[in-house]
Formats: sequence, C-alpha cells, structure tokens
Amino acid sequence: MNSAFTYLRRSIITLQRLLITGLVVLGSFTLSAHAATVSVSNHPMFLLSQAVTEGTPSANQILQAGDVGHHSSISPSDKKAIQDSKFVVWFGPSLENSLTGSLEMAPNAIDLFAFDAFTRHPLRDIQGKPIAGTFDPHIWLDPENAKAITRALAVIHSHANPEYKSTYQANAKKFAQRMDNAVAKIQQSTQKQRPYWAYHDAYQYIEDATKIKLAGSLSPDHHLAPKASQLRWLNGNRPAKQMCLVNQSTASKGLLVKLQPINTTVQIEDMSDSEDFVEGWTEMAQQIHQCIS
Repeated sequence: MNSAFTYLRRSIITLQRLLITGLVVLGSFTLSAHAATVSVSNHPMFLLSQAVTEGTPSANQILQAGDVGHHSSISPSDKKAIQDSKFVVWFGPSLENSLTGSLEMAPNAIDLFAFDAFTRHPLRDIQGKPIAGTFDPHIWLDPENAKAITRALAVIHSHANPEYKSTYQANAKKFAQRMDNAVAKIQQSTQKQRPYWAYHDAYQYIEDATKIKLAGSLSPDHHLAPKASQLRWLNGNRPAKQMCLVNQSTASKGLLVKLQPINTTVQIEDMSDSEDFVEGWTEMAQQIHQCIS
C-alpha cells in the first residue's frame, strides 16, 4: 500500500511539473475572463471535476451526458471552448476518439491516460478472458482510480485558479472519504464474490470494490446482437441457476427468454443519469447487487 501511495504521489508531482511547463507555453494566450476556464471531456470526468470545484466556478463539459466520445463528432462551439480554455482534461484517444483531432496535439490538453497513476485492466473477450495487449478505458469505475483522478484534477484546477487551491485540495480529500465510505457500505452487504453477465463488458473496474465477477458477455459491442453460439455457451456455463444481466439499455424480451431464469438491470457506464459521482457509483453498485440477489 505504501509503495502504491508513493507511486501515485510521484505521478501527481510529475503532473504538477508538466503543468508548470504548460503554463509557460500558454503564456502567449490572451488573458481574458475565460483564461482560467478548465474544460473536461465527458460526463464521468465532469462529475469528478464537480466534486473538486464544489463552492467555486465549475469546469466546462465538452461532450454531452451519454456521449463518452467513442464515435460522435464535436461542434464548432465545442472546438472554440477548447481553444478558449486554459486547460482541457480528457482521458485520451483510446476512449474519446471524437476528441482526438482537436486535443491530441493541443498545447493546453492533458491526457490522463498518459500518466501511470491509475489501475488498468485489459479488455476481456465474451467469455471473460483477458485479451493480451489491450486496455479497458472505463477506469473511473474503480474507486481508487476515481480518487486519483480527483487529486489530479485538484492540481490542474489549482494551476488554472490558484486562489481556490485550498478549496480544491479540501474537496479532493472530502471526495476520497465519501468514496471510501460508499465502498465500505457496499462491501458490508456481501462476503463473497458473486457472478453476473453483461451484455457488453463495461463494468470491470467496479468488480473488486463490489465483490462481483463477470461470468461472460453477450456481445463484444453493445451495438451488436449476440450470436446464438454465445447464448448457448452462456446457458451451458451458468455459475448460478438464476443470473443477473447488466446492460446499458433495456434488453429485448425475446433475448431474455433465451437466457431464463434471469434478472436484468440497466446501468450506464458513463453515469450520464447521475449528478453526483459517489451517489451515482453507489446506486450502480446497489442495483447490481439487487439484481444478483
């Protein structure tokens, strides 16, 4: 644990040094009422930023709730907001492909995936086996990653608006305490790992904290219908008689009939139906537990 904390601390220090360098690069930007604006990419990042900026001006959110950034394009007004921001914080091109053209070479952009401060897992195939050389980008669902992101955001916001530095630091500590309390509460409700199915594997980072384990996915992409062969495999490898299917949207009745007995719960991995990160994370964990039970 001490080595992990030391590693994270070094990563944050590295981030601070890069930001100081960035301030020199950005010194030629026109200082205006918008000069201290920090923009963040998607909704989970915005929720984490909101936790840090509570009581101060909030960040600008580029992508709309429900748009993680996989496929869509951004508008001219979004591009202008990026240009006008002192810093733009995003996860990176492996998640937010729609922002790559605008941010990959932007001098004010900070790619969090470029830092080694977060727990990372590979993608898994539809049978739940890790795929070598891949990266599952949904890192915010891991409570430790969420806390690390808020600490990084506190550093970034402090460089943009140093007058609020103490507030940002206090808010990041408050968030960590709330997140730890939420995890402890969830873990009190179960003593062992319990299996679940996912339509599309997007919940890997919440598993350790909530003591759940993927037993298979229906499809490698939530836009693709599952193959009959995969439905047969799932039914032939049921770790429990009644399974829980976690899905990004409501599953069709025809599909559910083929997997009975089954419970379902709709959970959006980008938490676009939430206005507070800890509350949204807790609700997701509780509803998955209820579905499994």
